[in-house]
Amino acid sequence: MSRVAKQPITLPKGVDFKVADNAVTVKGPKGTLKLATPQGVGIDVQGSEIQLSTQNAGETKFAGTTRALLANMIKGVSEGYERKLELVGVGYRAALQGKDLNLSLGFSHPIVFKAPEGITITVPTQTEVLIAGADKQRVGEVAAKIRSFRPPEPYKGKGVRYAGEKITIKEAKKA
Repeated sequence: MSRVAKQPITLPKGVDFKVADNAVTVKGPKGTLKLATPQGVGIDVQGSEIQLSTQNAGETKFAGTTRALLANMIKGVSEGYERKLELVGVGYRAALQGKDLNLSLGFSHPIVFKAPEGITITVPTQTEVLIAGADKQRVGEVAAKIRSFRPPEPYKGKGVRYAGEKITIKEAKKA
């Protein structure tokens, strides 16, 4: 079994963890998440600790991945995940219309992005977008989708970027 799979996962208070058939359900203050467990991986719950095991010695390839996914689910339903985007460019703005995100990114038309179920989008300022939710994968997917509308370009650095992302600026052509 991998080193990652051998590490126990501690359950915080307020998180309900249930194993049924071939699925795991994690319920907490931020929401409920489900995961289908792969064949050959056993999940043992002892008090507030979760330990993974494998039935056969050769079936260890999914144990570490399953442990990481379970740890992310537990953190997601207890604390949640968030991703911050920055809009860099003259006239680039973001605004909320109900649950929809309205983006002005220099195109001839505004882009309206509908927030998927389980994801909350907030706009603290006109040039910042905050994406939050319990599912780490969905939060990252929504952030990447919004970034793909206008990714940062390498000559002026304009576009939608993750907070803290470094853009390497290229030198312009010389005559």
